[in-house]
Formats: sequence, C-alpha cells, structure tokens
Amino acid sequence: MQVKSKADAQRRADQIGYFQAELTIMEQENILSLNESQKSAIANYHVKLMAQLSSIFDIDSNKREKQLSLGMKIASFLGALGLAASIFFLFYQFWGRFSTSIQVFILISAPIIGLAATMYAANREKTGYFSKLIGLVSFACFVLNLSMLGQIFNIIPTANAFLVWAIFAFLLAYASDTRLLLAAGIICISSFLSAKTGTWSGCYWIHFGERPENFFPAAFILFMVPFLPHNRFSGFAEIYRVFAMLLFFIPVLILSNWGMISYIGLSKESVEIIYQVAGFVFSALAIWIGIQKGWPEVVNTGNVFFTIFLYTKFYDWWWDWMPKYLFFLFIGLTAILMLIVFKRLRNSVTKRMQEVSG
Repeated sequence: MQVKSKADAQRRADQIGYFQAELTIMEQENILSLNESQKSAIANYHVKLMAQLSSIFDIDSNKREKQLSLGMKIASFLGALGLAASIFFLFYQFWGRFSTSIQVFILISAPIIGLAATMYAANREKTGYFSKLIGLVSFACFVLNLSMLGQIFNIIPTANAFLVWAIFAFLLAYASDTRLLLAAGIICISSFLSAKTGTWSGCYWIHFGERPENFFPAAFILFMVPFLPHNRFSGFAEIYRVFAMLLFFIPVLILSNWGMISYIGLSKESVEIIYQVAGFVFSALAIWIGIQKGWPEVVNTGNVFFTIFLYTKFYDWWWDWMPKYLFFLFIGLTAILMLIVFKRLRNSVTKRMQEVSG
C-alpha cells in the first residue's frame, strides 16, 4: 500500500490494529499458530512501520489517541473562531484612530502575513492543528479586510470578491491540508460562478440565487476537479464531489416543485415534470457511478436525494386523498422495498469482488 497522505497513513495504522486483533482471536481459537520467531518478525515490522508513519504523519495508533485528536480538532476550531472574533472587534474598536494609509497597509499586509504563517506552520508542525488554526484566522481576516477596503474607497460590491476570497481560501486549504477552508473556497467559487452565470443570463449578479439553474455550471466544474490528482490531501476529492452534487440536486429539487423560476420557456407543469424525471435519473445514475468507482459519498448522496424525490412525489400524488394511516403504511413498505433492493445490490457487488479476488 503506497502512503501518500495522512489519510493513507491512518488507514495503514488501522489495518495493523485490525490485523493484530484478528491474529489474537485466531490463535485463541486454535485456527493459526505462529512460532516465536514469526511473531517477533511481525511485531518488529509493525513497530518499525508505525514509527515510520508517525515520523512523517500525525497518526492515531489507538482508540485513546483518536479521541484526543477529536478533542484537539474541536479546540483548534473553537480557537480559530475566538481569534477571528477577537480580531474583528479589535479592528472596530481602534480602526478610526488610524490614518487611511496605515489602514490600507494593515489590510494588505495582514492576509500576506497570515498566508506566510500558515505555510510556515504547515512545514514545521506535522500535526497540522496550528497551521489549520492560523489558516482559518487568516481567511476570516482576509474576508474582513477586503470588505473594509471596499468601504474605505467606496467600491461598488461585485461578484469578483467571491473569486478573490475563493483563491485565498484555496491557497490556505492546500497549504495546510484543511478541509474546512476547502469548503469555504468551494462556497466562494460556486457563488462567483453562479453569479457570473446569472449575469450572462441578464440578471443583476446579487440576484443569482433567484434562478437555481445558475448553479449547474459550478456543480459540473466542481465534480470534474477531483479527477486531477488529490491523493496528498485528506478527503479533498470527497468534499468536491459532495458539494458538486449538492449544487446540482438542490436546484433540481427546487425546480421540480417551482417550475416558474426556470429559464426553460415552457409551462410551469412541463418544467416541473422535466426536473422530476431528471432528479430520479441523475440520483440513480449517481448511485450506480458511486458503486462502480468505489465512492461511498456519491452513493450516499445519491441515495438521499433519490429518497427525497421519491417521497416528494408520493406526497404530491396521494397526500390529499389517501387516508393518512394508509399513506404512511405505503411509505414504510416502500422503505422496506428499497432496503431489499439495496441489500441485493450490495450482495451482488460483494460477490463480484470475491470473483475478482479469487
């Protein structure tokens, strides 16, 4: 197994723990018996491998360390929020005492210093908690600084601010391997692309959310991004795919119920039918692609939206005339049917994997 990221290293460490636990059970049940030299060789190999992984990546070798790591992540996030809020109120407390030139210098230098500090912390500290904390604070400062520069020079708000925020968030995210910053960057770049799509369609950029179809180009682009190499970054590809699916399926769900806000020049009922069919087809397609590619986040997201589309149609068809007990009985039976289908699908995938391995 080639280890390229912290996530790969953690999976390898977990595999060692599972192997050791399973080996103990097999020896207790007299299924397998290793001599002392074999046990010593395996133990030495695992000790050296764990030491190597720990020297390169910050991994958790046992359950207690995982619990402590979770606490450190929470503390890092809360620390970032606290420092960002402190800087925000500090600015507003003393901002009026500075001259315009000093204000501009502070606003320009602060994000540059924050980016440099984030990259320095990422290179010096393998755990990454401080680099992530500094990165989150730097992004909050950058958003605040750009807004305040606009106020100082009376700049008209534009969608380009989302692009600048997105670039800075992506720089920080890839420098510190921080998924929260990546999510912030995705939200900003999605807002920029959607606003630009709305502008090209003839509306003022700030009203881009009134047309859900404005989010489709951003969804397509984000889904394509993970095809570029992302093995060094923990969970980045999954976040791109989940956000892309959310940006696609949420507008489809909205348009399947409110067709009057669509760009399509058809009747409201026709537009809703088109998007209802699209919701079922693309959510089922997402499930199939996720299974084929081994993307559990795509399978789960597709399952969620397929279920939402299905139950929404049930409500439209039967809620007004069907007795409520019968309606919910039908919902329960449908859920059982879906459970049976997914179970058979899971069994077929398992059987196919066994045939390939055999």
